[in-house]
Amino acid sequence: MRIISGTLGGIRLNPPTNLPVRPTTDIAKEALFNILQQYVEWDTVECLDLFCGTGNISFELASRGALGVQSVDIHNKCLLYVQEIAKKHDLKMIRTRKADVFKFIQSCKDSFDFIFADPPYDIGQLPQLPELILSNSLLKPGGVLVVEHPSMRKLADHPLHVETRKYGNSSFSFYKKSYS
Repeated sequence: MRIISGTLGGIRLNPPTNLPVRPTTDIAKEALFNILQQYVEWDTVECLDLFCGTGNISFELASRGALGVQSVDIHNKCLLYVQEIAKKHDLKMIRTRKADVFKFIQSCKDSFDFIFADPPYDIGQLPQLPELILSNSLLKPGGVLVVEHPSMRKLADHPLHVETRKYGNSSFSFYKKSYS
């Protein structure tokens, strides 16, 4: 696992093997960020990384210049690792929060320009996750939401869905909120 681009591009991350995670592969992450170039100006955005796990996406966002990154996960060991790496590389824009993501979505009063959600592939609420995030006003006008999910599982239809890209067993579904 490595940071693809930005100020920390090329740095290898070696999270502990006992974390309950399934990190986004480097190939899929590189493809994701290539697509996102058409949607996002990284140095102007506040980001939310739901089910952050190893912080793989959070670190990529910070490296590319995001103004702020809120990393949310229920597993304390994951958050301790994210905090350790953020401190080591002076990534003050990363803030961690220990929470059940579904409760966080319902109680969060902030909104974000970019949201990435990479839930465990076996959660029952996966098909409804985009609707939960979007209906709770977490995404700012003009903002982008990306949900990573197994290619074999379809997400519920939503009017803000833009496209889905498949990378092996994983897919990314993109949602864009208009400025209206």
